[in-house]
Amino acid sequence: MAELIERLSLSSTGQVPASGTEFTALDVKTTGLHSGRVLEVAAIRFRGDGTFLGEFATVVAADANRGNPHRITAAELAGAPALGEILGRLFELCRGAVVVAHDLSLVEGLVAEVSQLGVRLPRLPGISLKDTVQAAFPLPNYRLSTIARAFGIEDFPGYLAEPAARACARAMIALVGTHGLRLAQPVRFPELPRYASGAAAVRRTVAGAEKGWMAEAVDRVSAGDGGPVAQAYLDLLAEAVGDHFLTDEEVWALADLAAEAGMAAAEVQRMHTGFVAELRRVVEDDGVVTSVEYRELRQVADALGALEVAVDLKVTANGNKPTRVLVLGKTAGADQLRARVLSAGFQLAKNLTGSVTHLVYDSGVRESEPRLSRALELGAHVARLDEAPVVLGFERAPVPQPKHQKAPSGGGRLVGRVLIGLGLVLMVLTVAAMFGGAGVGPGIVLAVFAVGALVGGWYLDETKRLAAGSAG
Repeated sequence: MAELIERLSLSSTGQVPASGTEFTALDVKTTGLHSGRVLEVAAIRFRGDGTFLGEFATVVAADANRGNPHRITAAELAGAPALGEILGRLFELCRGAVVVAHDLSLVEGLVAEVSQLGVRLPRLPGISLKDTVQAAFPLPNYRLSTIARAFGIEDFPGYLAEPAARACARAMIALVGTHGLRLAQPVRFPELPRYASGAAAVRRTVAGAEKGWMAEAVDRVSAGDGGPVAQAYLDLLAEAVGDHFLTDEEVWALADLAAEAGMAAAEVQRMHTGFVAELRRVVEDDGVVTSVEYRELRQVADALGALEVAVDLKVTANGNKPTRVLVLGKTAGADQLRARVLSAGFQLAKNLTGSVTHLVYDSGVRESEPRLSRALELGAHVARLDEAPVVLGFERAPVPQPKHQKAPSGGGRLVGRVLIGLGLVLMVLTVAAMFGGAGVGPGIVLAVFAVGALVGGWYLDETKRLAAGSAG
C-alpha cells in the first residue's frame, strides 16, 4: 500500500537543509518476510543535527505458538501489549517528523495493520535509508548492517528492533550532517490522531554485539537478484549467518517463512547455494583461508544444504596477510573510503588488532592518537586519508612531471649590447680628446670607462647567450 507513505527525496542536490528537521527512525519486526503481523516496533526520534529527542520500543502481542526468525520468545509475546494499545506513544513520536526506515515497505505494512484497527491515517512523509544510500555510495549490498559498517557505526544485533532503529537514525544523521544531503522540498506534516499512552511496553534486552569475521564477510557478499520477497529472505539469512546463530531452528523458521510467502523449495535452495558460493568467493578473494574461516564456512554450507559448494575448500597454509583496513575519522571522506574498501572486497576493521594491515586516518584525528603509533608497532601501514587511494592500490601514484626551466629573458643581453655600444662611443671620444689637445689625464679616464663598458657588456652578452643555449 505505497499510497500510505509519501516518499521524500534526500540528496546532495536538494534545496532544503535537513539539519533542523525532525525524523523518527522506525524498525518493525513481523511474522512474515516482506509483510506479516507486527511482532515488535521501535521508534527513535531525532533531529538532523544529531540531537536525540525520544524513543519507544516494545514487543507486540501475537500468536505465541508461531515460530519467528527474530528470537522473540513466547513469554515475551504473552505479556506484550496489543498494537492498538501502543498507538498513542507511537503517534506521539511520529507527529511532526519525517519517518525514516531502512525498508519503508515494512512501515507500510505497519500502517496497513493500524488501518485494519479502524484508525484512519493520512499519508506519512517518509525516507528510505536503503534507497538514499544506494544513490550516494557504491556498496556490495545495502543491508542495514553493511550501511552501518560503511558509516563507522558500532555493531548491533539486527534481530532486535531498537538497536536496528538506532543504527538507522545514526546513518541518517551522518547523511544529513556529515555528507550534507538535503530535502528536495519543504515537508508538510499531516495531523495524526491522538490516543492515550496505553499499556506498558515490553522491551527486549539489548546485549553487546561485537561480531566476528563472519559478519564482516557477510557484509561484503554481493546483493542477490530477485524481487522484494527474495531480497527480504536473503536479508534475514545474512542476519542469521552474521550473528553466528544459524541454528536448525532458524533454518526451519526461515523455510516456513519462505513457504508462506509463496517461494518454492527449489528457489530457496538455489538462493542458499548462491549465498554460500558468494560467501566462499569473499573468503578466498584475499588469497588466505584460515582454519576458522574453513570450519565456519563449511558449517554454514552444511546447515543450508549447500555443502557441495565448500567441499573442496582448503586451508591456505602460507600466504600474506589479507588486506584489512581500519579507517579512523568521522568526515565524509572517511565514510567514502570505508564504502570503497567494502566495494573492493577488502576487510574493513572496526578495532585495531594484529590482523590490521592498513590504518588510515582523516584530518580530525590528531597525530598524537595512540592507535597510530600502535599500528606501526604491529607492522601496519599508516597513511593519511589523502594518501589512502594510492596506498591501497585504488589509484596509481601520480607521475612526477619534469620541471621546465624558465627560458631566460632577453633583458640581460640587451643591457650587455648597450654597454658595448657605450664603450665604443667612449673609445671614440677618448681618441678625439687626445688629438684635440685635452691632455693625457682626461684621455686615460675616458679610456678606463670605455674599456670597462666594453668588457662588462661583452660578459653580460656572452653569459646570457650560453644560458639560452643550455635551456634550449
